[in-house]
Amino acid sequence: MDRQFYRTGEFAYKAEVSERTLRYYDKVGLLSPSRYTEAGYRLYTDDDLLDLQQILALKFLGFSLEEIKVCLQTGPRQLQVILAQQKAMMCEKRSQLNNIIQAIEKAEKLLETDQYTLESIVDVIQVIHMGQNTDWQDKYFTPEQRTAMEQLSNASYSDEARQKLKTLHPKAWTEADQKRVDEQYAFLASELTRLVAAGADPASPDAQKAAKLQEDLLFAFTKGDPDIENSLKNYWKNLNALPEGQRPIQLPYGKAEAKFLEEARKIYREKQS
Repeated sequence: MDRQFYRTGEFAYKAEVSERTLRYYDKVGLLSPSRYTEAGYRLYTDDDLLDLQQILALKFLGFSLEEIKVCLQTGPRQLQVILAQQKAMMCEKRSQLNNIIQAIEKAEKLLETDQYTLESIVDVIQVIHMGQNTDWQDKYFTPEQRTAMEQLSNASYSDEARQKLKTLHPKAWTEADQKRVDEQYAFLASELTRLVAAGADPASPDAQKAAKLQEDLLFAFTKGDPDIENSLKNYWKNLNALPEGQRPIQLPYGKAEAKFLEEARKIYREKQS
């Protein structure tokens, strides 16, 4: 039996997606048509429709297009791993929503009995903000990475350092904070790559500017407190002791750049003392 072919518009109508979506999926290598005409028109089949339904189903579950591509290429085993990750993320979000709902219900009861205070309403707002502030982290870290970072933190920071950090940084870490630091480290990495490639001297003006940026970033976090500084050193020591594939975060530059930066920072600190 001859296969039936559909042009892009016909296939889009049959699959209930836009032609733009089909063209984009073809462009990124997610769903290519079975055939092209001599004039370059895409031709799809019912087999392509089955593939598209799989893609749409995974997209509905919250998978990124890159994750979907991996699933289609590697099969059920990888799908099982990614599904487990998605489930963990959804469970965490459900827990956050439950906390927010409980806080709102508590506030409602206080309002009904005229027992509310300004502080009780502020508590509700803080709970809601905390829930919102953790949602953005899913864009940057998987649940496994966040768990590993928390375990590293617990093993590296003293109780004194933890308490001091809460005092120094009372506000929750936001996505804007994350973007700002990422941009600063991306700039630092690009500068280090350039300087190492050029064979620059760690004592050169540009190298010292890079060293100052690193010192400023660290001081913004530690505020110069020795307990926090020592705990941070322990964190990086414990992180680097892990096998490379098990590290939840990676520096945005390589070993040569890290060595260059350490030499530049040593010179910078000697000049400041």
